[in-house]
Amino acid sequence: MDDDMDDTYEEAPGDGEFDHGALEAELRDAAAILDPVPAELRLLAVEAYALHDLDAKIAELTFDSLVDAIPVRGAVDVPRMLTFHTGGLTVDVEVTPRGIMGQLLPPQSASIEVLDGPRAGASLTADDMGRFTSEARPTGPFALRLRAGGEVVVTEWMRA
Repeated sequence: MDDDMDDTYEEAPGDGEFDHGALEAELRDAAAILDPVPAELRLLAVEAYALHDLDAKIAELTFDSLVDAIPVRGAVDVPRMLTFHTGGLTVDVEVTPRGIMGQLLPPQSASIEVLDGPRAGASLTADDMGRFTSEARPTGPFALRLRAGGEVVVTEWMRA
């Protein structure tokens, strides 16, 4: 090989001591200028974090009528049906313009909070058949926090 080519690939002095912190700071600055996080999204993230419950089980969305249901011809103002599941508990929720209603399966009584901001929203009670209703329809992202049998369950956040 040519001696000139060997010189090209020599390590630059100090390459083993690369400052990752400085690079991260420069990338953060560039991202803040070129692609800033919208203020509304930042607020929603802070509010959602303020509401998290580390001991709660998360009920995952297993059915959403906006995605999974077959549309019916001529149907207007159809309620949105949501099903959440965790372990042995299923939460069926119907969101309508008049509010929300739902049922816990297996049927059981529970206290339910509608989370829709930094503080808990409406407080609901599920009867012995697991049924609950609220006159207020969530206007933005919402989740439900259920307390039943010593357990806390929180549904995934959904947009109404």
